[in-house]
Amino acid sequence: MAAMSRKGVFAARLTRREFVKKAMLFLAAPTVIPAAALGRTGTAPSNRIGVAVIGTGGMGGGHLDGLLWRDDVRVLAVCDVDGTRRKEAADKVTNRYAGDKASGTASPCPSYNDFREVLARPDVDAVVIATPDHWHVAIANAAARAGKDVYCEKPLSLTVVQGRSLVETMARHSRVFQTGSWQRSQESFRRACELVRNGRIGKVRTVEVTLPSSESIGPQPVQPVPEGFDYDFWLGPAPWAPYTAKRCHYQFRWIRDYSGGGVTDWGAHHFDIALWALGLDRSGPVAVEGTCSFPQEGIYDNAFDYLIRYEMPDGTVITARDRAEPYHVRFEGDRGWINIWREGFEASPSSLTRERVRPGEIRLYRSDDHTGNWLSCIRSRRETATPPEVAHRSASMCHIGNIALFTGRKLKWDPVAEKFAGDAGADAMLARPMRAPWHT
Repeated sequence: MAAMSRKGVFAARLTRREFVKKAMLFLAAPTVIPAAALGRTGTAPSNRIGVAVIGTGGMGGGHLDGLLWRDDVRVLAVCDVDGTRRKEAADKVTNRYAGDKASGTASPCPSYNDFREVLARPDVDAVVIATPDHWHVAIANAAARAGKDVYCEKPLSLTVVQGRSLVETMARHSRVFQTGSWQRSQESFRRACELVRNGRIGKVRTVEVTLPSSESIGPQPVQPVPEGFDYDFWLGPAPWAPYTAKRCHYQFRWIRDYSGGGVTDWGAHHFDIALWALGLDRSGPVAVEGTCSFPQEGIYDNAFDYLIRYEMPDGTVITARDRAEPYHVRFEGDRGWINIWREGFEASPSSLTRERVRPGEIRLYRSDDHTGNWLSCIRSRRETATPPEVAHRSASMCHIGNIALFTGRKLKWDPVAEKFAGDAGADAMLARPMRAPWHT
């Protein structure tokens, strides 16, 4: 991959302070847009969407904050297996609506340990799921069966088979679904993808995706479960394991039973952009291989120092490697290149940064407010910016990449059948057993 050149390049940069502000707005769900677009026009309580938040930690807490300031939504309940987080979230809802006569409620916010109690409420129209990855599909499918629309954090699934199950369940129950790949709702990413799709850099030869590394840690002591934390429920469908603080909350990402490490953490975002720009976001690669290292001790077991190579049906090669920030998606064509990341957008020739889509050219799905797009689609019943099939394909890129790293073999992939060709061992990794009584 050619080195990034500064010659003849324009970078639309943000200051660090501006970037943090924008990132927090996206993480908290809505962007700063006119009040009318948020429904803040005196929405009648009977017309508001009743929402519950399941998982109220980092991402869930951000979504909750965003939802509480929307007039077109009423947060009716929160759910978390961590009693401390659950209480903090419930108090936040109660305080936000206290004294707000138009909200339709001033009573304490109901809070739950078990998501099934939330799904049993007839007044809940939709749920936001921000749990660890290994819970995503089980809860999302249960929500669909209960008649709820779903916003689920990325990555969509823990396995390829789980992801396909969610796609089918959402279709069967006619649910509106959005995944948290919010970069699709950022103008700079959409514009970069439109320029690639419309041939501005010619035939795309390679796409470089850079992602974070997984972490490593030494042996951890077995510890008593903190009071108020339902650890067995937190494990849920994952295999039983003794409690230690470094296993849970943010650190779950580095353990294969719950997540796919750096590959899934950011890969669900950046593979989504790569596939979108190539017009392959409802398909996938035809071959994958990779190299990496794995921790030799401790409870963290996902890959680091990895390089994954995907061969796409159109001949494009996508590579993914871990490296320092900023994590980017760089498209190399035979007439130029485009590099996009959350803080900026650069290209060669530099005039591309000022280009716009022309009449008659391909225009991609426009969304400028990721959560707002979901809520709008709940009302219209149209497809969201990141519907189930799209979310499944970006997550599948992560999963089969990890399988290539785990096996150490070059694997041939059938994106239609979603199977590996002639490799039963790799195929066996497309699904995981789930601890009873949980299922997808």
